[in-house]
Amino acid sequence: MLDGLRKRPRLTAILLAVLLAALPFIMGFGLGNSWVRVLDFVLLYVLLAIGLNIVVGYAGLLDLGYIAFYAIGAYLYAWLASPHFGLHLPFWLVLPIGAMLAGVFGVLLGSPTLRLRGDYLAIVTLGFGEIIRIFMNNLNAPFNLTNGPQGINLIDPVSVAGFSFGKPLDIFGMTLPPTYFYYYLFLAFTLLAIFVAMRLQDSRIGRAWAAIREDEIAAAAMGINTRNMKLLAFAMGATFGGLAGGLFAAFQGFISPESFNLWESILVLCMIVLGGMGNIPGVILGAVLLTVIPEALRYLGDLQRATLGHVVVDPSDLRMLLFGVALVAMMLYRPAGLLPSRQRKREFAAEDGVAEQEQADLYDAKA
Repeated sequence: MLDGLRKRPRLTAILLAVLLAALPFIMGFGLGNSWVRVLDFVLLYVLLAIGLNIVVGYAGLLDLGYIAFYAIGAYLYAWLASPHFGLHLPFWLVLPIGAMLAGVFGVLLGSPTLRLRGDYLAIVTLGFGEIIRIFMNNLNAPFNLTNGPQGINLIDPVSVAGFSFGKPLDIFGMTLPPTYFYYYLFLAFTLLAIFVAMRLQDSRIGRAWAAIREDEIAAAAMGINTRNMKLLAFAMGATFGGLAGGLFAAFQGFISPESFNLWESILVLCMIVLGGMGNIPGVILGAVLLTVIPEALRYLGDLQRATLGHVVVDPSDLRMLLFGVALVAMMLYRPAGLLPSRQRKREFAAEDGVAEQEQADLYDAKA
């Protein structure tokens, strides 16, 4: 069946489109409307993971402060579309401004770190992410810019042509909550991000990023402007992060610095590593798994109460335990990810072959 679908890409695309269109109704009627909200967050995390994949997967620049761009996009949306400053600009204007501002901050982060790689770059970007979070947590005096740890609430929902995504809609005797409308909005932006990312990967820019990832010195010797290419990677990834942040603020209606901590950056990075770094289908799979599985494990608390009368293992502790075990298992048995790209497969296969040959040569030398 799978082989038949591969041979008929148009039929596969039609079936996938029908499934994506019907998915919120399937989840809503089958598992409840709370799972439609989970789907919304899945799409937001896919959008974040695609943006970080440009920086980490395509260009090979380890970024542990990526969630800062998410925060910048969210706070800019809150400033321009809430009672905080008395501004209520339209969605179609605020969202691009937030994405562009995040891209500018991406360039500002990339400029002083051009000569850094690996662990040193990771430490600098981690510090950048924490600085942004601390600023958002403390910029409530002497001028109240962020409202401090209390955050900003009453953020305007998305409104297009007079239709508000924040209000339920009665249609054919059914009441559809706002989560359904946000699902289709997030899906549209996610599909756009996937299209852009795939086009970038196959372009001259994508090949330049790949060359920098493999060997920056060799890439520079071939005439690639490594400085501009790295800044472009930071800017593009940050733009996707700012876009997701604006959508998150409109969806939640409330933001605070606690939503943008270090754990969120690590989680998005783990989505890329788990799914397959540099491969869009793998990144999507990693985002889906690391968003859905922790939510599904919440039901273990109710299951323990029903069977044992009390909770033996807290579901949050179990989630972290399984998360750690899964990452260790991935590094041991699937270091390239669940769905690695063909290039990553060849790279790991070549490395394994070299390691086996070196081991055999060592045994022959001892003999």
